[in-house]
Amino acid sequence: MRQDEVPGGPSVPGGRDPRSPGAWPAPGDATATPPESWPTGRLLSAAARRVERRWDAYLERWSLTHASLPVLAVLAGGPRSQRELAADLRVTEQTTSRMLAGLERTGYVARQRHAADRRRHVVALTDAGRAALAELDDPRAVEAVLGSALDAAEAEQLRGLLLRLVERGD
Repeated sequence: MRQDEVPGGPSVPGGRDPRSPGAWPAPGDATATPPESWPTGRLLSAAARRVERRWDAYLERWSLTHASLPVLAVLAGGPRSQRELAADLRVTEQTTSRMLAGLERTGYVARQRHAADRRRHVVALTDAGRAALAELDDPRAVEAVLGSALDAAEAEQLRGLLLRLVERGD
């Protein structure tokens, strides 16, 4: 066995098993390796968790979640049937129905029976939903979530990179 191999587990550069207790120290661990030495995958995971926690906390101000916000964004383009909305969001109709129930309670969306097919519903964004969406699209939202980690130019650069990842993602 080579010196950098770990018995019974995958090998990574430096011979550490990523499943071993010391491979991914807890935040605040004084013995932890500095982030500059972390592999890119670990940086992505740590940043994603941190941003998601802060974004979720920020969305709570509007009684929204990271799952319900895209509903408002899609409906900003105009009313949709629940089936169309589910297809646009790439989720099941059952999932869409649960999200819509919560968004109806907050007053962000309204459901009405379809004029031609009474079994179907048409969902539309309300004025309150449009106002919440506009507030969330404010550039200050990034500052509220990321704090002082990025200046305005860096935040704009991050937006460009995220847009590229979303547009080119598979």
